[in-house]
Amino acid sequence: MATAAVCVLQKANKVVNSRSLYVTRALDKNRTAAEQKWLARQMKDPYIKEAQAHNYRCRSAFKLLEIDSKHHILHPGHHVIDCGAAPGAWSQVAVEKVNSLGRDSAARAGFVVGVDLLNITPLDGAVFLSNSDITDSDTQRKIISVLPSGKADVILSDMAPNATGIRDLDHQRLVNMCLSLLELSQRVLLPGGTFLCKVWDGSEISLVRDRLRQRFQDVRTVKPKASRMESAEIYLLAKMHKQQKH
Repeated sequence: MATAAVCVLQKANKVVNSRSLYVTRALDKNRTAAEQKWLARQMKDPYIKEAQAHNYRCRSAFKLLEIDSKHHILHPGHHVIDCGAAPGAWSQVAVEKVNSLGRDSAARAGFVVGVDLLNITPLDGAVFLSNSDITDSDTQRKIISVLPSGKADVILSDMAPNATGIRDLDHQRLVNMCLSLLELSQRVLLPGGTFLCKVWDGSEISLVRDRLRQRFQDVRTVKPKASRMESAEIYLLAKMHKQQKH
């Protein structure tokens, strides 16, 4: 009886597996060409595999890791604002680099605050302001209130608006977001501080770059290898925030 039961179970499993395979193939056929292309790219992306191996929340962590490796923008003891933080990969990197958990007892402990319109899963070593608009004055007041001394050494932004598919419109919206962050930097960024923001390539980049040059001594354009070559995204890195004149 036991042998017969095993045979029945094996046959049942074969039926279930064959149906699952059929459903999977049917779903594959129902995907659009764009969806199939995206899925194939995801499966081949080495940064996605690396993110999983290092327990980063998404592949974008490697963009910040590469920028920091080349330009040394994050140091133990730094106070960091991560704008557009969800799902939290840049904050993960910042927590490690600024020693906000205090794991290195020989170094100063830093502080990380992340902000996003979306909900952000909690992260040890970071304070998250979820469901918050970084461009809103109330949110900016909250940021200042949670920052030790109300000041930051670094402002990071990998945020972007939801794409409409209209290139010029999307570009302008992201430029406006960057300019809003630049105004925030005037309120919270310490002299000598750093500002890093993502922009999409377009006609208004020169406007952002010019504004940055008025307020920072060193402004440059960077595109890390982890940023896909076909992507229009680039990063503006501004270092050595100038002392404000009163």
